[in-house]
Amino acid sequence: MSDLPDRSAVLERVTRLGTRGNVALITFLLLLGIGIAGALSPESTVGRLFDILTASSTLSAALRLSVPIAFAALGGIFAEKSGVINIGLEGLLIISAFAGVYATDVTGSILVGIVSGVLASTLLAGLFGVVCIEFKADQIIAGLAVWLIALGFAPFMSQVIYGGPNTASVASLETYTVPVLSEIPFFGALFDASLMVYLMFVAVVASWYTLYRTTFGRWVRASGENPKALDTAGVSVRKVRHASVLLSGVLSGFGGAALSLSLGQFTGNGATMVNGKGFIAIVAYLFGNYNPIGAMLSTLLFAGLDAVQLTLQARDVFAIPQPLVRTIPYITVIVVLALVGHTRLPAAAGDHYESGEE
Repeated sequence: MSDLPDRSAVLERVTRLGTRGNVALITFLLLLGIGIAGALSPESTVGRLFDILTASSTLSAALRLSVPIAFAALGGIFAEKSGVINIGLEGLLIISAFAGVYATDVTGSILVGIVSGVLASTLLAGLFGVVCIEFKADQIIAGLAVWLIALGFAPFMSQVIYGGPNTASVASLETYTVPVLSEIPFFGALFDASLMVYLMFVAVVASWYTLYRTTFGRWVRASGENPKALDTAGVSVRKVRHASVLLSGVLSGFGGAALSLSLGQFTGNGATMVNGKGFIAIVAYLFGNYNPIGAMLSTLLFAGLDAVQLTLQARDVFAIPQPLVRTIPYITVIVVLALVGHTRLPAAAGDHYESGEE
């Protein structure tokens, strides 16, 4: 009977994979149906929708919109896999978006702007880590505090420095075009993108390799699943969790800086230009089952829908109010979460651990 828990875990995993597979199959069949209908009737509404879905500009926009979400999702995976729930990703994106533009404005260097955005995000993540790991604060409350601090601080600093919640315009990220390959229909957008898009794919692969093929990755996973076993093996759970939280700050910093520098300005009105991308990142890695590659695919799904809704608004394809069109990506996220159901958190996620405790 001792193997029953293992069988239960396997059954749970198979169920989760089956549900995700069903979602993928339904999505594929839906796209196939749109493609067939669009080919048979190119002048119809479905035909125009098919043109939008297969346009290189749509993929290009999806890749650009994916960058901040994907980087934040990767950061969230490392933090939560180690046992620290960081729902303050939104705040990390906000602070790095502002810092990236401000540093670029002062120095005239986009590279310095990106580094500054990463440093600002990492410092705020480090503060979050100290509060949660050393002082054992509630991680959810601390994460909300990180978001609210950044939400107030970044527009405030913009008001002080620039006289308004929006900064001045600075140099933006360049687009790198690969001759010939960029002319390929649809997929040519992969060879006509900014450096941060390519860095995003590198970060996904590097994150997967680090988590599943390195000693540090094993420590991170053990810290979130069985910290006592890791402690017994002589590895400091506290240090592993600090490193993971700092890594979430580094990755989110790249995402926030890329977001603002892709436009060359930080917008601090309302929910700021980040506008919920940090929370979408949490959904992305949950839907991706804490796997960097799965999180990337989830991000592309949301970003692709966001890119489509932007084009639908511009072309007025459907005779429905534009505010309703803007809700398409968010409604899809809710539907996907409802279909996927519960994703198992790491066993020790959110729990405080004291070395040597029983």
